[in-house]
Amino acid sequence: MSGLPYSATIAVVIPCFRVKAHILPLLGKIGAEVHRIIVVDDRCPEGTADHVEMHCADPRVIIHRNPVNLGVGGAMVEGYRRAIAEGIDIAVKLDGDGQMDPSLLPRFVAPILVGEADYTKGNRFHNPRDVRQMPGVRIFGNVALSFLTKLSSGYWSVFDPTNGYTAVHVAVLEQLDLDALSRRYFFESDMLFRLNTVGARVMDIPMEARYADEKSNLSIRRVLLEFPLKHARNLGKRIFYNYFLRDFSVASIELLLGLFLLVFGVVMGVTGWLEAAMIGATASAGTVMLAALPIITGVQLVLAFLAYDIASQPRHALHTRLQRGTARDGKAC
Repeated sequence: MSGLPYSATIAVVIPCFRVKAHILPLLGKIGAEVHRIIVVDDRCPEGTADHVEMHCADPRVIIHRNPVNLGVGGAMVEGYRRAIAEGIDIAVKLDGDGQMDPSLLPRFVAPILVGEADYTKGNRFHNPRDVRQMPGVRIFGNVALSFLTKLSSGYWSVFDPTNGYTAVHVAVLEQLDLDALSRRYFFESDMLFRLNTVGARVMDIPMEARYADEKSNLSIRRVLLEFPLKHARNLGKRIFYNYFLRDFSVASIELLLGLFLLVFGVVMGVTGWLEAAMIGATASAGTVMLAALPIITGVQLVLAFLAYDIASQPRHALHTRLQRGTARDGKAC
C-alpha cells in the first residue's frame, strides 16, 4: 500500500451537493491505497450521482443517494454507515469541491494505523506562509471558532475546527451515536465533542489551504447565530458528563466552588455599589474586599479547573484498546 506503514481497508466518503463540475477530477486523483469511494449524493439538484454513474468507471466507487437533503453532516453519517457495513477500517472525508488534495491521504491515515490517534483532521494554520495568504476575516473567525471548539470539545491542542479533511477509525465510529451528530455545518465541531465523550484521541495534520472557483454554502450569519449557542450546549453537556456523571474529582469541586464565589463576589460588588450610589457615599474598604476576595478566589479556582481539563484530554488511541478487547473476547470464545 503506497505511502502507508501498515495495510488497512480505507474508504473515502464524499458528501456531494452542487459539486458536479468538480467531482470527476477529484475521483481521478484518489490513489490506489483507497479500497472504497463512497459518493453520497445529498439530493443534489445537479444530479451529481447520475453524472458519476455515467462517466466514472472506477470499480471502487459506491453511490449512495439520499432521498432528501440531510446537510453535510447527514450525508457523512450515511457515508459512515456504509463504510461500517463494508467492513472498512478507516473512513476519510473529502469534500466534493476539489479543495482537499487526495495525495495527502496517507498523511492523515498513518497516525491512526500506528495507534497514535483515532481521528485526524487538517489544520490550514500550521504554516505562517499559508496564514499570510488568508483574508483577515477568515483568520479572525477561525481563531474565535477554534477557541469555542476547544472549550466545548475538550481538545485544547486542536485548531481549525471547521476543516473538513478528516480520517477516523471505524471502531471508534461504532462507539458514537451517529444519529445524535449535527446534520449541518456544525458537523465537524460536534464530531469533536462526541469523540471526547468516548475518550478518542484527536490529532491535527498540517496542510496547505487550497481555494479555487468553488462556492461555499456556509452562511456567515448562520455561524454567528448558531455556532456559539451549540458550543455552549456542548460545553454544558461535556462538563456534566465528564465531571459530575462519570466522575467527581477535585476539579469538579474547583469548578463548583469557583463559579459560586465568582457569582457571590459580583452580586456583592454590584449590591454594595448600588447602595453606596443611592446615598451618595463611597463604598467602604470592607465592602470592596467582601466583593473582591471571592472574585479573585473564584477566578483562581476556575483557572485551576481549566488547567486540569487541558491536562485531561485523551492521550492514547481508543481503537487500539477496543481491538485488544475484541481479540481477548475472541480467544475466550
